[in-house]
Amino acid sequence: MSLSRRSFSCCCIRRVWALSSSTLRFVAGVIRAHRKKARVRWRRVTAGRQALMTLAYLHKGETYACLAVGFEVSVSTVFRRVNETISLVAARAPGLVKVLRRAKRRGVPYVILDGTLIHGDRVAVDHPYYSGKHRTDGVNVQAITAPDGDLLWTSGALPGSVHDTAAARIWRIPTYLRETGMPTLADKGYTGLDDQNIATPWKGRDKPGPKKTQNRTQARLRAPGERGFAELKKWRILRRLRCSTHRATIIVRAITVINHTG
Repeated sequence: MSLSRRSFSCCCIRRVWALSSSTLRFVAGVIRAHRKKARVRWRRVTAGRQALMTLAYLHKGETYACLAVGFEVSVSTVFRRVNETISLVAARAPGLVKVLRRAKRRGVPYVILDGTLIHGDRVAVDHPYYSGKHRTDGVNVQAITAPDGDLLWTSGALPGSVHDTAAARIWRIPTYLRETGMPTLADKGYTGLDDQNIATPWKGRDKPGPKKTQNRTQARLRAPGERGFAELKKWRILRRLRCSTHRATIIVRAITVINHTG
């Protein structure tokens, strides 16, 4: 049993180390800062092992039971330490206004607005989480990316039945874009926001040539924005959420913060 546990730990280290050594150090540093502020004298799991445990949960999608065996602690300990770490890291996620102002100072010419559905395990009674567009259950997450696809900001999670336009209004994304004066590109799903800062493609089949050219140009500029969602979906926990949908918001925000430390 001890050999299998050591093998499991080594496997976790190899998988997490593939992200970057700075990622593990960052998460461990957040935990140490929290323990120092809270004056925690002792924990069964060290800050480094707690960080490794959390990254294994997020990146590999390991279950609490599997992590408990590998790290030789109880399932309840894994549950508390993993969720504590996720909450601490997610708390460092900046707000949208701060992100947009920082992007303008860096000289970013425009940003890309898009939404994605993160699949989840829900029963049939949870109809609000069913997305007719994707024909599956999940949560709607909005994202702002840079022209090169760098993920700048993610919203909270809403039921999958919420349309992208409605989700953008709920999170007041058009208002913040207008206040900061940041030009934005979005797909046809955002038509109707009626905001001069958000450019969407022309609709209709028999469009004149200039409108078709404009649509193709916008499509090429928006294409790198999919890289931002690829950065999220590389974390296996987001390929299909096994936890409560109420935890989706802090998980997505924690991963967004971690992605910027790699």
